[in-house]
Amino acid sequence: MKFPTPPPFGHAMRKTHFQFAPTYKPLNHGSFGTHPTPVRDAHYSLQTQAIQRPDTFISYTTYSLLAKSRSFLAPFLGVHADEVVLIPNATTGVNTVLRNIKFEMNDVVLTFSTVYPACEKTVASIGEIVPVECEKVELVYPVEDDVILALFREKVGRLREEGKNVRLALFDTVLTFPGARFPWEEVVGVCRELGIWSLVDGAHGIGMIDLTHVGKVNPDFFVTNCHKWLYTPRSCAVFHVPFRNQHLIRTSIPTSHGYQYANQPPEDTGGRTAFIYLFDYVATIDYTPYLCIPAALEFRSKVCGGEAKIREYCYEIAVKGAQCMANILCTSVMSTQSGTMRQCAFANVELPLVFKSKEEVDRSKGELDADEAVRVGAWIKKTAAMELDAYLQTAFHAGKLWVRVSGQIYLELEDFRWVAPRLRLLCERARSGEAKGEVVAERDEVVT
Repeated sequence: MKFPTPPPFGHAMRKTHFQFAPTYKPLNHGSFGTHPTPVRDAHYSLQTQAIQRPDTFISYTTYSLLAKSRSFLAPFLGVHADEVVLIPNATTGVNTVLRNIKFEMNDVVLTFSTVYPACEKTVASIGEIVPVECEKVELVYPVEDDVILALFREKVGRLREEGKNVRLALFDTVLTFPGARFPWEEVVGVCRELGIWSLVDGAHGIGMIDLTHVGKVNPDFFVTNCHKWLYTPRSCAVFHVPFRNQHLIRTSIPTSHGYQYANQPPEDTGGRTAFIYLFDYVATIDYTPYLCIPAALEFRSKVCGGEAKIREYCYEIAVKGAQCMANILCTSVMSTQSGTMRQCAFANVELPLVFKSKEEVDRSKGELDADEAVRVGAWIKKTAAMELDAYLQTAFHAGKLWVRVSGQIYLELEDFRWVAPRLRLLCERARSGEAKGEVVAERDEVVT
């Protein structure tokens, strides 16, 4: 693909290669991602081929293109191409692992209080059928990495003293909230030392942080979304299972044509490994987002100048933008002494709202009942979307309401400077009681 002279990062990049509505302020890239025009064009071309010759495209063309995408992705994780398959999203990968394990009495899946809710609910749903339960290490941010590791070890020891078997640990590369890089490499090492399987949920991973050392870190299972930060269309994720563990994954989710019957001669896989064959065709879905990976990587290389350049800009604009917002709001940016929270493209800005218990709250001072925090956050998020054309991801943590912002190559400091005073006005409206009547649906409470 030929590209004109690449525009600089910021609004020139947005104008040239991204199709946001003119008034839309995309400060929340991390939830669902987006993709640039060259990838969109590649996607449309693939979809056109599928429309023109659906049977031929799905039955024959797709498989060679899937193999190409896997071969392009494998170096980004530092693993063999036959150790990665493509699936719709990270939640599917987590489900695939957990639903393939034969849990036994007293088995525990250990995670952290910052776990993505869908993953915690997956363990709960499996626990209705087989004897497994979810235990969590409680984390209150900001917290240093060495404290996280110590709390993890302590929790494992306590559970074992209670006669429970910590079978698997589930944790993130970058937390959904607060938006922060997690010491996943070190936790994998502790898991290996303690004889616990490690399942890494890298929903926010590839395209945001460097993952070329996944093979060296050697987790037992690893999944990461491509549509969030790698600029592929939705939905697309890569699922890595090292050769040593592939025998544990007996079925895809849902079970489909690649499943091999136990105690019967294996089916012909067309030269593919049993693991690849299991995932190459999982029911009838649109596989074209998977096939856009080469186009996305070409854009990142030729237009953006490579992964390191993208990361440098995204991290820097997130830090500077968040600090600009905090200065205008007269609040703070969540940070650790070691600076580890700056090692990703997320930043968390405190909102100028005071929450206290029902007994302590003073309405005359504009204080809010802590029980109202989720409702207020949902109101701010929805009102910003409807009135400002800006989606602001909010969450209540450690007694404060925060907004999580994303750094991205199409943003400039002006975007953060624009949203801050408007966000301050929304907080003033919330203090005056305007958010009190908001009905909060369960989905509104979930940070993605």
